[in-house]
Amino acid sequence: MSALEIADIIGVICFALSGFLISVHYKLDILGVFISSFLTALGGGMIRDVLANRTPYVFTQNLPVILVVTTVFVALLFKLHKIDDLESKSVFIISDAVGLVSFSITGSIIAIQNDFNFLGALILSFLTAVGGGTLRDILINRVPSILVSEFYATVALIVATIVFALQMYDLISLLTLTLVFIFGVALRLLAYYRNWHLPTLSK
Repeated sequence: MSALEIADIIGVICFALSGFLISVHYKLDILGVFISSFLTALGGGMIRDVLANRTPYVFTQNLPVILVVTTVFVALLFKLHKIDDLESKSVFIISDAVGLVSFSITGSIIAIQNDFNFLGALILSFLTAVGGGTLRDILINRVPSILVSEFYATVALIVATIVFALQMYDLISLLTLTLVFIFGVALRLLAYYRNWHLPTLSK
């Protein structure tokens, strides 16, 4: 199994869980729960594949759908929907951070495989990482996380920059990508718990 496949599987599971938790927080019905989970887990990857001129992975492989459905049922089995204030719980923060970094890595790898330049790699990584969550937030009338959350989308751009730099020096391997993954997740968690924000414009 390649590093791309591993990162994609991790990202799908974690973002499916993130979508589930958000849907519970907003009291969506069971159909809404599945739509939120599917959009969060697969929306960014579909955007990525279309931009990279690939048939979306979810249209040709059954694994992504199985992963999302299984994640939702496991979450229901463990009654995560009964936990109060899920958005501030570690299970949500960690799953969202892991999904963000995993998909940022997959977007970067696919950009590199398709000979995208640095800007193309940044955009593809960014859209893969935050595209699904943004579609979900728009659908449930929530301000997208990338606009207000602590140092959120910035982490995806930093990860993409590192992966692209590794490729320039022919240093991409499972080990280096694992190190980038650990760094990215740690950075996102640190930003959340330290309440880091990018500066805002004010009068």
